[in-house]
Amino acid sequence: MSVIRKAAATRKAVVIANASVDETYAVASLPRPGESMIGTFLARDLGGKGANVAIVLARAGVATTLVAAVGDDDRGAFVRSRLAAEPLTTSLVPAAELPTDLSIIYATPDGDNAIVTTVAATRKLEVVHANAVMDTLAARDLVVLQGNLEREVSFALIEAARRRNLVIALNPSPLLPWLADAISRVQIVFANEAEAEELTGEGGDAAVQALLASGAEQVIVTRGAAGSVLGTRHGSNDKHGDFRLVTVAAESIEVVDTTGAGDTFMAVALASAARRGVSIDEVALMHATRAAAITVSRRGTASAFPDTHELDVLW
Repeated sequence: MSVIRKAAATRKAVVIANASVDETYAVASLPRPGESMIGTFLARDLGGKGANVAIVLARAGVATTLVAAVGDDDRGAFVRSRLAAEPLTTSLVPAAELPTDLSIIYATPDGDNAIVTTVAATRKLEVVHANAVMDTLAARDLVVLQGNLEREVSFALIEAARRRNLVIALNPSPLLPWLADAISRVQIVFANEAEAEELTGEGGDAAVQALLASGAEQVIVTRGAAGSVLGTRHGSNDKHGDFRLVTVAAESIEVVDTTGAGDTFMAVALASAARRGVSIDEVALMHATRAAAITVSRRGTASAFPDTHELDVLW
């Protein structure tokens, strides 16, 4: 174990989101409205954006706890078993009367995908379930949130994290209208290009600047083959604030399956910064880009993520 990994273990993270079962089906193209098509079952895997980020953070050497709600069913047993094999702590809330959430992934030959996911079990999660875990964190530790929870719960969690002086990283996905109102309350926002445009009504760098103007301290927008951009706000909150933008190129690699690539990117960017005791920077995005390239080169969700050894090589 490296000196950096030992130092990183003192920086903790809690991911408050979802854990689900992913089922992937190969299709010739993504379905259009009203279209029936033939697909081929490819894989069953552990998934859920929350579980994805928590797994990669933990594999990257950040002491991580996942708070999620899971049903008492066969899918729930599968999720628990797979999470138990990961180097993270779990705080799983029972949703006994509901089935564990499921994501159906349609994957095309060129690596593109569309995902339909359920959230009923996840939305059984309440603020009280996460408070005890947040109490174990120190100032400037990480809280990771996404768009899976109810609006009222999400805003209460944000305020609870702010009272504890924690750093909040938000991935507004699945994208719901109220998430635009959360931007001003968090320090870090991760979004893909489509989400950034939907949140701001702007495209390209203008979308990054608009998110920064909304109040976030750092905004990271992923652009697929076009790489990613990091925006950092210095000082003013208004539209004329001092914004610095840095672009990082994507890795050139044959894409097999993009499922989980954004979650890998987010987790490794956060872990890279935490390991080095800095804010997210160009180096963190370079590390994240390399890790995401590993994920897209494989089929599956959690099974496609870089393992501990592959992540160690990045640093």
